Amino acid sequence: MAREAKKPIERIQENVLAASERRLLNWLCARMPAWVAPDMLTFVGMAGAFLVFAGYVGSNWGDHWLWLAIVGYVVQWFGDSTDGSLARFRKIERPRYGYFLDHSCDGVATTLVVVGIGLSPYVTLEVALVALAGYLLLSIHAFLSVRVLGELKLSYANAGPTELRFVLIAMTLAMIGFGTGPGIFGRVNGFDLFVGGVGCSLIALFAVQTWVTARRLAVEEPSRNAEWTDRQGR
Repeated sequence: MAREAKKPIERIQENVLAASERRLLNWLCARMPAWVAPDMLTFVGMAGAFLVFAGYVGSNWGDHWLWLAIVGYVVQWFGDSTDGSLARFRKIERPRYGYFLDHSCDGVATTLVVVGIGLSPYVTLEVALVALAGYLLLSIHAFLSVRVLGELKLSYANAGPTELRFVLIAMTLAMIGFGTGPGIFGRVNGFDLFVGGVGCSLIALFAVQTWVTARRLAVEEPSRNAEWTDRQGR
């Protein structure tokens, strides 16, 4: 018996920069040399994440290292955004392989970026790990939504990875401009409050999205416990 074809995953991307970014990515893909393959771009993105990590860790020896982190964000955006776009543009997608490799690399890249921030002199590691937990929880929600809804949610609250990179670049420029700054609550400075606030917001967003998705699934799959109880009482 032939295997039933799976319904394609619906990509939901509603971030502010989605339309303009899509135009830019299509322009880049149309001009990409033939020898450039999607896998190569995936590893370019990983190289960018390592540059970001190195830049933040290096900032312990001088804030000029933070410029390397900013360059790393640009490289990471280029590789991470063009690998799947190029595969779809050329119609050479490998859905399961691409999904697995891309999101595996995303997890490693995010960990490198956030841990790098936590190893810099600007943000304490404990606070950075709260932000990492929030991001990974939202990632888990996105992966679960693929399984139970057939939807891959690429943005939350009109923001996605690209908007987040802009926020992180702006924060890095502020680090260069203002330095570590005085502690507001003991060792906690303004950058700690910002990163911790972002992390707590992501965790709260995960909780809200979990509740919304659970309610949606409860309507689509209503409880049958009353039916079972009725049968037992007969």
